[in-house]
Amino acid sequence: MKIIAFHNLKGGVGKTAAASNIAALAAESGIPTLLWDLDPQGAVSWYFGNTGDGDARVPKAGKLVKGKTPIGKTIVPTGIDNLDLIPADVSFRNIDLQLEKHGDRNTLADWLEPLGEDYGLVVLDCPPSLSRLAEQVFRVSDRVLVPLVPTWLSLNSWHQMQAFIADKKVDRRKFYPFWTMVDRRKRLHRQLLEQPPKELEQLMPGYIPYASDVERMGELRQPVHWFAPRSPAALAYRLLWRSFSKGKRSLNL
Repeated sequence: MKIIAFHNLKGGVGKTAAASNIAALAAESGIPTLLWDLDPQGAVSWYFGNTGDGDARVPKAGKLVKGKTPIGKTIVPTGIDNLDLIPADVSFRNIDLQLEKHGDRNTLADWLEPLGEDYGLVVLDCPPSLSRLAEQVFRVSDRVLVPLVPTWLSLNSWHQMQAFIADKKVDRRKFYPFWTMVDRRKRLHRQLLEQPPKELEQLMPGYIPYASDVERMGELRQPVHWFAPRSPAALAYRLLWRSFSKGKRSLNL
């Protein structure tokens, strides 16, 4: 089983849309995939029509950390073949407090370990923070995909992440940035696309455009390639998926 996390210190950068589309593409390629919505805002859960209201299967942070909830009991279907979901819960806003109290006995790696019998890929959509949970995500993941808007402020968030992983002694080679919300009408966007900063040596090919089709995911609650398969955004997500499912960046899925 391979684990891919989508993470950025900044919110509103297309992280959740990317995680949702990549998970759907992986499932449609025949890989049994689990998408875990770790963000208490629950945007991934919303995309797939699961708000968690009244569902006893939604994982509560405290019970999960204390080992009182088997992870398998929190999984729900999405309606897409080969794709299941662990929905978000608002209790995850306090997950770091729970990990501080009980994290030594039960960690993210412990929760994920038994899932290898049923899934070939786990996709984690992470909250926008550098925290105890983020550190565990970084350690357990085979790849951490970091969406970056081509702006200096977004690059500063990349530098902050790099400082965090250096301090925690996490292998920086597993971090792969990619451009997102790209608007080629903007000079700075074009400049950074054509001449990426040297510190982005593992930059993924292509970019996700700033497009209304991505915003329509919230209205239609579907991956982009379902309702706009030939759109630039759908093609961009397919390229992102192929870039680490095949070739030299392959995870050997």
